[in-house]
Amino acid sequence: MSLRLRLALAGAAAILLALGLAALALGQLFAAHVERRAVAEMTVQLDQVLAGLERGAAGLSLARPPADPRFAMPYGGLYWQIEGPGGMLRSRSLWDGVIALPPDALADGQVHVHRLAGPRGAELLVLERSVTLPARLGGETARAAVAMEAGELDAASAAFLADLLPYLGLLAAALTLAGWAQLAIGLRPLRGLKGRVAALRAGRAARMGGDWPAEVRPLAGEIDALLSARTAETERARARAADLAHGLKTPLQALMGEAARLRAAGADSRAEGIEDIAGAMRRTVDRELARARTAARAADARADPAEVAARLIAVLRRTPAGSGLDWRMQVPAGLAVALDEADLAEALGALAENAARHARATVVFRAEPAGPLLRLTVADDGPGMPGPQRAALVRRFARADETGTGLGLAIAAEIAEAAGGALDLDEAGPGLAATLALPWADQPRT
Repeated sequence: MSLRLRLALAGAAAILLALGLAALALGQLFAAHVERRAVAEMTVQLDQVLAGLERGAAGLSLARPPADPRFAMPYGGLYWQIEGPGGMLRSRSLWDGVIALPPDALADGQVHVHRLAGPRGAELLVLERSVTLPARLGGETARAAVAMEAGELDAASAAFLADLLPYLGLLAAALTLAGWAQLAIGLRPLRGLKGRVAALRAGRAARMGGDWPAEVRPLAGEIDALLSARTAETERARARAADLAHGLKTPLQALMGEAARLRAAGADSRAEGIEDIAGAMRRTVDRELARARTAARAADARADPAEVAARLIAVLRRTPAGSGLDWRMQVPAGLAVALDEADLAEALGALAENAARHARATVVFRAEPAGPLLRLTVADDGPGMPGPQRAALVRRFARADETGTGLGLAIAAEIAEAAGGALDLDEAGPGLAATLALPWADQPRT
């Protein structure tokens, strides 16, 4: 899962959770507000009930009932009740039921609010008050209560939530879109980071640079430090290889001189053995030098195969092996591969020299695009090479000299692999086709 998707999902979940909690809180606040409003109305109704009390020969009675007609309708939803020493008065809406007030003690004038069971099992919101009646009403203490069915309040709260939910949904959608926009803006430097790393791989940039946000700058700095360390290590390795080559030159020359003296003295077999050993050592050193040199090339190296091939043909035509051959050029101008000119010249030169040694009459240079690679082929019309030998040569470059083609093909393969390509050997009718597959310039190297 991508970082952007993780953050987006986490943000959406947080938004939904926050809005859900907000909906619950708003629902509770609205319900509390409605209940307070209902209690305020019932307080007025309770005052009306107490103000309408009269005392006659039969005892207390409600001479002036509240104006709301629901008190007079059986199970109308509004109820009143007065309990005193002389008995109980209740509204007609209670019919034959009573409000079962809890046995709590109230001080004079104290008010309690309850949720109790009422007629037909409906839940009631009950407001009760303890009052001391005036002397004209007997001066007794009574409990007066007014109640309304709580279902009306619950229905109002449910309707409020139903009206609120669409707006919360719109708010969630708006916040989610805002979160996506914030992520797009906030993570934009990461897209730039990806592009800069790709430019490093393709050779279009040398370092990450410091033009990054504060959160990304340490990472860019570490990458630059890693690149600097790698460059320094490559340079040290190249220098060590050069030192090794220079250090071995004198002993190798001494061995070749010793071989020459032995050959002059008639010890041809001993001289040939020394020459073979010295030659193997020199080829190994040359191959390691080519590998170190190729690894140290700049990442933005590029070369035109047509120009390099033209220079090689011009040189090889003046050599004994190439002077009698027909050199054909089929490489368009303007192509560019991601390789240093010197390395391309060495690799193509090795293929061309091998072709010149074995060709009967013709050597052809040609170029063919192959997706991210350019295939540069040097084909001759010589005797060719058996399939097992070609497979062994491709598989074991360290022993390329044993196939009769010399070390040049091994060095060409090393150069191609270091650039992200390969060397292929195929039949070319009556002859051998050696192909360098090299990446185009400005293509990322893998």
